[in-house]
Amino acid sequence: MTAGRPLLVLATVVALSGCAGLPHGGPTGRHAVADAHRAKAELYERDGALRTALDAARVAVTLEPDDIAGRALKARLEARIERDVAEHVQQARAAVAREAYLEARRHYLAALALEPTNMAAFEGLRNDVKEVRFVTHTVRAGESLGSIAQRYYGDRSRSEVIWEVNQLPRNPKLAAGVSLRVPEIPGVPFYVTPREGGAAEPPRDDLAPEVDPLLTEARDALDRREFAEALADVDQVLAGNPRHAEGAELKKSILYALGKTRLIEKRYDESYKALIQLSRLAPNYEDTGDLARQARSGLVQDRYNEGLRLYREERLEQAIVQWRAVLELDPRHPNARKNIEQAEQILKKLEERSKR
Repeated sequence: MTAGRPLLVLATVVALSGCAGLPHGGPTGRHAVADAHRAKAELYERDGALRTALDAARVAVTLEPDDIAGRALKARLEARIERDVAEHVQQARAAVAREAYLEARRHYLAALALEPTNMAAFEGLRNDVKEVRFVTHTVRAGESLGSIAQRYYGDRSRSEVIWEVNQLPRNPKLAAGVSLRVPEIPGVPFYVTPREGGAAEPPRDDLAPEVDPLLTEARDALDRREFAEALADVDQVLAGNPRHAEGAELKKSILYALGKTRLIEKRYDESYKALIQLSRLAPNYEDTGDLARQARSGLVQDRYNEGLRLYREERLEQAIVQWRAVLELDPRHPNARKNIEQAEQILKKLEERSKR
């Protein structure tokens, strides 16, 4: 029996029964480094950077191969990447079938960003995506993306294609003399030579307003359940115009879908953060209040159980962090405060023993 075990036996409360004895002191340096990488992985995962998250999780598992939480995180990330890659490849092939080669290219590249060695995406990009014909257009004074799209496609709403191909900033101001690449869109008329009345025209108030490409991207990302990308796009729109009504409504929809989806997946941390953010924007939006309460309840239980796991692994400092997080969410939790006091007493006694 270790020197610390009698103290633990004397100090154990009902909520912490069955815990193992404690060594002389806190977690080792390797434990701390592994915990730091696991925390980074969870942060990257919340931000949607799955490949970076997986790299951090792999480091954590390499340092602590027996860490159950680390292995579970790594397995979850691998499963999510595998699922997302499969979805991107499937969507790319569907786009190829529709001859939407620009869309197909985007999905194949997204799959390769998640899994650089994916042969299905690599072969699809090399063999399925046909070369797209481009015309170089020199911008004239008074032209906009909408008027250029009207010139080549007969449709101002196609401006987003020109915006994407040329990687332009949001709502760009086109300077005369700038060259833009205008791609052919399969299935859409492409007027390479001037048509009657097809010359560039100055913007007119009676024409429909241009579609903000970032809002289009945000809606597409929401449809694909790529919430981080959708939020990033809509936040850019709102950064330029905080009163953008369409952008504000879309952000509410994204946050609601994110919160509800993560709640179903039992990923309570992400769910709760999204729903709390939504409740600040629109307190009465759908059933946000009820969903937020469910997410908080699940998150409290997750944090509490994680504290118990860390305690049993003799990692008292980390256990205390988890139980304090429980109290931030539920100050009246029946056991978290007692467990913190108990763990702090054990740490104090162990510190006193180590000084003898």
